[in-house]
This record gives sequence, C-alpha cells and structure tokens, in this order.
Amino acid sequence: MEDNKKRGGDAPIACEVAEGKKYSWCTCGHSENQPFCDGSHKAAESTPSLRFEATETTTVYLCTCKLTKNPPYCDGSHK
Repeated sequence: MEDNKKRGGDAPIACEVAEGKKYSWCTCGHSENQPFCDGSHKAAESTPSLRFEATETTTVYLCTCKLTKNPPYCDGSHK
C-alpha cells in the first residue's frame, strides 16, 4: 500500500469523546470527515485509520496535519 499521506488541515480539531467509546482517526488526510476516518484511504490506496478508545469523557484536540508524534492527538507539529 502506498503511503500517500496529505494534510487534512492546518490546525487541530476539538472533539468531545466519551469514555469507553472507540474512534477511528484518519491517518492519511483523504477523509472528508476530518479528523475521523470515512474510508477514503481505500480508494486512495493510503494508510488505514488508527483506532483508539477514549479513557475519559472529555474534549481532546485531534491532529489534522498528520505530522504529530503523538497520534491521534495534536502535539503542535503543524506550526
């Protein structure tokens, strides 16, 4: 599978997550539903989503630039 990542945005997106719920974070940037995966990586032959489970109900800031070293969370790499 070709690693054809692209930026999904230039800033993190604040998301409400619920404790125990699983989410699929877009790793490739092709999703139209940033920062979450919509399956676009399949047609683009790109990297699959990263599944994660929220450890608490809170607001998190999810990366859209795909440069973070702490996926799926923004670490400021977009700057």
